[in-house]
Amino acid sequence: MSTSALARSRYARDSVTTASPARLLVMLYDRLVRDLVTAERALAEPGGAPAGDARDALLHAQEIVLELRASLDLDAWDGAAGLADLYAFLHGELVAANVDRDVTRITPCRQIAEELRDAWRQAALATVSP
Repeated sequence: MSTSALARSRYARDSVTTASPARLLVMLYDRLVRDLVTAERALAEPGGAPAGDARDALLHAQEIVLELRASLDLDAWDGAAGLADLYAFLHGELVAANVDRDVTRITPCRQIAEELRDAWRQAALATVSP
């Protein structure tokens, strides 16, 4: 691994280990959106991208959604159960999109993930600002 690659890897690791819980949540959503964009592009490519590109991105996106769901405290607030249901929906759609290689199922999931990410980012900023 090159020196610059090692530096990037160390920076990424340090960013995660020193991030606040709110920042970690936003980072998860950022990666979820990135995975969904990757999958959309791979499936929309004329002639089809290598099957592994979309599959790998969708599998990683599914793992993130499952982690988001597992970390959700259902007793913390009234909307938690609804968010848990939304995570279940997203996971089901991503599994189906992967099985069927169906980009039309990914796009609405990405849009939902972007809206959730933006909302959590605003909430994280509100906790930092007076």
